[in-house]
Amino acid sequence: MTVETPLLRLENITRNFGAIDALRGITFDIHRGEVVALLGDNGAGKSTLVKIIAGGLQPTSGTMVFEGRQRSFSSPAEAKAAGIETVYQDLSLCTNVDVVANFFMGREIVKRYFGIPVLQEAEMQAAAAQAIANAGTKIPSLRINVEHLSGGQRQAIELNRFVHWGGKLVLLDEPFAALGVEQTRRGLDMVKRIAAQGIGVVIITHIMAQAFQVADRIVVIRHGKVAGNVRTKNTSPDEVVRMITGEALEAAAQEMRPNGPQLVQ
Repeated sequence: MTVETPLLRLENITRNFGAIDALRGITFDIHRGEVVALLGDNGAGKSTLVKIIAGGLQPTSGTMVFEGRQRSFSSPAEAKAAGIETVYQDLSLCTNVDVVANFFMGREIVKRYFGIPVLQEAEMQAAAAQAIANAGTKIPSLRINVEHLSGGQRQAIELNRFVHWGGKLVLLDEPFAALGVEQTRRGLDMVKRIAAQGIGVVIITHIMAQAFQVADRIVVIRHGKVAGNVRTKNTSPDEVVRMITGEALEAAAQEMRPNGPQLVQ
């Protein structure tokens, strides 16, 4: 029996900011086609970890293995070139241009006629339309400026663009915080469709129900350490809350004491 090589493996990742230990030995794997929910209280270290994966920060120590190779990304652009994309609540779209222009930004299709570069608008529009249709996204017009689209539609464009250009791992940092109920439902459905294509997904969310709806596995970060790493189907919201608050660790510590938990008579 062969064991699948993880898409991403984090090994004992630490990050110090002066005397502050933001991350203290983070180790876990992310597999292809897997959705991992990264949970934890404010200040637990989740966003710091995502920035390290995405090349925005360098770890103080530890190693990151991506697609079987040890990697250290010096910038978000380098991580992006390797197939790692971060989608924040504030999206990286240009709102004053249309959907097609955003979809092909930096990758425009150009042909030269007598040495003069000519943008291939029809070809670009057809490719964008096909990619968006394949993802099941509904947008009134590809020629409408992004500023006129809803938050969910903008998010869909960014995710569809990521998939179209060969993305391998997407990091979603509170992606649905500003969306309504229906837009959030569509966003969660899109996350599942992306994972079904063999893409790894990491989603940071403070909403427990979202994690249980979409994640295959839940990793809890507490005070810069992994406090829990469990299959979603094998846990419960109450148990995850105990991991986040530290109650699970205290219960385990009591069990390990010589006389076990004491009863007061």
